[in-house]
Amino acid sequence: MLGPVRAHRGDEQLTIGASQQRVVLSALLLRAGETVTPGTLMNAVWGQHPPQRAVQGLRTYVLRLCQVVGPGVLVPESGGYALRLPPGRVDLQVCERLAADAARARAAGEPALARRLLTSALDLWDGEALLGVPGRYAQAQRARLSEWRLTLLEQRLELDLALGGHREAVAEITALTARFPLRQRLRGLLMLALYRGGRRTDALAVFAVTERLLREELGVPPSPELTHLHQRILAADPAPPRRPRHAGPDGGPAGRRPGAAAHSWGRSRSRSTTTGAWSEAPLPLRSSRST
Repeated sequence: MLGPVRAHRGDEQLTIGASQQRVVLSALLLRAGETVTPGTLMNAVWGQHPPQRAVQGLRTYVLRLCQVVGPGVLVPESGGYALRLPPGRVDLQVCERLAADAARARAAGEPALARRLLTSALDLWDGEALLGVPGRYAQAQRARLSEWRLTLLEQRLELDLALGGHREAVAEITALTARFPLRQRLRGLLMLALYRGGRRTDALAVFAVTERLLREELGVPPSPELTHLHQRILAADPAPPRRPRHAGPDGGPAGRRPGAAAHSWGRSRSRSTTTGAWSEAPLPLRSSRST
């Protein structure tokens, strides 16, 4: 699911079928192990205005998917349908588990382990989630998962800085801020990475550019978190930042599911102004000398 929607039996890639069947399969996979009502599936395929024979059409899609995945996998249950798959067979669920494990490792004071787990979670992505699945439902889920992917990457970058990788992180964060110019959490990470790398003037310049963009594009000032970080850099404050906030419980995305490499995000330009604090580790900021 974390890329083109595909299904495998062993080494064999299965033929999922028509685009509507991909929508049905995606909706079932997003709730793997749970019963999904016909109404939910019809809404995913046709939206709020299903055709007159939508029920019969849905049954046809489900029957064909049953033939693709084999017996005992897609089953009728409690008036709906459910996918019964062993643990670890859906990449999204594996990613959720790794993200939750990373959150627990971070809370336990193990940033290196948390970083390894987040790296493994991000490595599961192969471009946009639900790639090739049409319709508004898929697009909404794709946007939600893309946002979660970016949040996981921000968390990994925070850990990079907490572990002393500020110089190495600058190039990656710079590329991401170019892609998401109004995302304040990334701007804060870039400011912190630059400052810790001895580039105080550049860090302050990032804030100035961010403040101008936010006022011109959205008519809002920088967030209190970003403003506070700016004040700390101005004052060369060595106190560690507070613990950052996370997007959802147990490391999962906002929304029902606890659901990027930088090369593919699904939106050409984000107007997100996500905020947050940056790096809880007590790594002192560098001196006020700038380069």
